Amino acid sequence: MSRVKGGVVHTKHRRGILKHTKGYRWGRKSKMKVAKTAVMKAGQHAFNDRKIKKRTARGLWQIKINAAVRKEGISYSKFMNDVKKKNIALDRKILATIAQKYPALLKQIVELAKTIK
Repeated sequence: MSRVKGGVVHTKHRRGILKHTKGYRWGRKSKMKVAKTAVMKAGQHAFNDRKIKKRTARGLWQIKINAAVRKEGISYSKFMNDVKKKNIALDRKILATIAQKYPALLKQIVELAKTIK
């Protein structure tokens, strides 16, 4: 039997990996063995950082809501508890946007949430 080296497929595979390593430093951009691990590691970091981005965004929303509802004389935790009990279907992202752009509307939401007691 004759030996199959897989020339075209092998070259395409290498080219695909090296395309991802454009802009990397030293041998990570050109040497196949190092480039493979660099691409794999970069993918892992990208996945983790997308999760961290969501985590930090949620923390920022909480800070914005807290700052806005403190002006209305209620703490963040009590406000969120009242919102849940009142079944107001607004998530933290929307509440933070309302707090930043429409403070009068947030004041109405706070008053609506306070009426539960």
